[in-house]
Amino acid sequence: MAAPVEQQPVDEAAELEIAAAQAIEACGGDLVQTIKALIVANGMLEQELSDVYAKASRGFLRGRRVARRKDSSPAEKAEPAQKKPNSA
Repeated sequence: MAAPVEQQPVDEAAELEIAAAQAIEACGGDLVQTIKALIVANGMLEQELSDVYAKASRGFLRGRRVARRKDSSPAEKAEPAQKKPNSA
């Protein structure tokens, strides 16, 4: 018996096929117009995302956009590194 996880890619592929057919139908069956419409829609989404980043606080973005190191231990996170005095 197949696990539900294996069925998921098939469902996603079917959903993608349906969405593509709907987009083509919305453009009267013209593939060039469909591609143009998708490019315009993608540009609008990119602009919306850019606007969201511009409106978000820098502190929030700093905490969300920076990837955290997985190899650092909890002790390293708790204690900041101490500066060594200059020995001249």
